[in-house]
Amino acid sequence: MTQPSHPPPLSSPLADSIEHVVRLVGRTFAWSYLVLVLVIIAQVVLRKVFNNGQIALEELQWHLYAIGVLFGLSYAEITGTHVRVDIFYHRFTAKAKAWVEVVTVLFFVWPFMYVIFIHSLDFVYEAWRVGERSNAPSGLPWRWLIKSAIPFSAALLAFASLARLLRAMAVIRQGGQHGSE
Repeated sequence: MTQPSHPPPLSSPLADSIEHVVRLVGRTFAWSYLVLVLVIIAQVVLRKVFNNGQIALEELQWHLYAIGVLFGLSYAEITGTHVRVDIFYHRFTAKAKAWVEVVTVLFFVWPFMYVIFIHSLDFVYEAWRVGERSNAPSGLPWRWLIKSAIPFSAALLAFASLARLLRAMAVIRQGGQHGSE
């Protein structure tokens, strides 16, 4: 397994607190994948053995997968296990890596999370207002609930990237003396 390519973590009480919350949320929502596997098995057995697939179970699969991905992004952010196109980054000094992290968070992650968060609020409000449910008669009645995960997960990813930003700023303030220079 490869090591995360973030700058080595420095002590930061605020970053530590944020990461603790993100880890807790990530570990909690990771259980959605176990439930997802069980729902898939149940759906396959119902469909193949009893010739009786259920629309609600099919939709529940989509919802569980969405929850795992949406909240898993923040966990991947703080653990450095997200996908990174690393052509040059691994050769950078600790200080240069920290600057890349600062620029990435400030000019890419936060603006994108802001757009997602702001635009999801009306989307979620409308779903709650009308009590949105599946269009399928036997589908899930709580579509508004899954849509509510969008702004919460966007905010959590923005907070996770704040921890990343704080750690990068600490490396820059130290003058790149932490880690390999």
